[in-house]
Amino acid sequence: MQIESDGRGVYALAFGAHPDDVELSCGATLLNIIGEGRQVAVCDLTRGEMGTLGTPESRRREAEAAARAMGYLERVQLDLGDSKLFYTEENLHAVVSVIRRFRPAALFCNPPDERHPDHVKASKLVSDACYYAGLRQLKTTFEGKEQEAHRPRHLFHYIQYRDLPPDMIVDVSRTFEASRRGVLAFASQFWQEGDPDAPATMIKRKEFLSGLEARARALGEQIGALYGEGFLLSAVPAVHSFTACFPDH
Repeated sequence: MQIESDGRGVYALAFGAHPDDVELSCGATLLNIIGEGRQVAVCDLTRGEMGTLGTPESRRREAEAAARAMGYLERVQLDLGDSKLFYTEENLHAVVSVIRRFRPAALFCNPPDERHPDHVKASKLVSDACYYAGLRQLKTTFEGKEQEAHRPRHLFHYIQYRDLPPDMIVDVSRTFEASRRGVLAFASQFWQEGDPDAPATMIKRKEFLSGLEARARALGEQIGALYGEGFLLSAVPAVHSFTACFPDH
């Protein structure tokens, strides 16, 4: 799964509380970034070991398959505790270390208001780590070497279960269908024909994936596009080129 980096870091680093959070919520946007010639890495904070379906081992294999399908530079899986994703100094430093390792310009993470408590905890943990990663006096190491401080320039919260009003919608019309390959790599989590005895969960419903598409269509409609992905912004965006942000066509 590893591809050699150019040494300058990735453009985007996406965190998820569980394997599949990223693909379900911002996968098409990540494919946009990759399609623009930039590198993307993903970090799962937990192994998803408390999930009703699958095992930590099978979910890791699925995460690896998703990474290959999506074309990430690398996917990292931490073990901070599914359903035990607490805000501790140890966990904070683990996330800071990942940020400093990949040195992203843009960072994506779970939204602050969510149905799953782990998503809320992950949002706070990653948001704070984004800031603390820039403090030189906070020391972390990777492979026995002290890491340099690095603070991402942009922090985006993707949208999950709750229908939160987005601050920004990305046109993903060209990448939405391709992003489904990353989603469907997590086969154990979704409804499948001929599997009537599998335990029912929120996402293992026949309607779930079509619901995701419906939301993408609804977001796209707001910007005059076929599909869209919405994000919450952590700060007021700066406009450096007015016509690039607001084109005339």
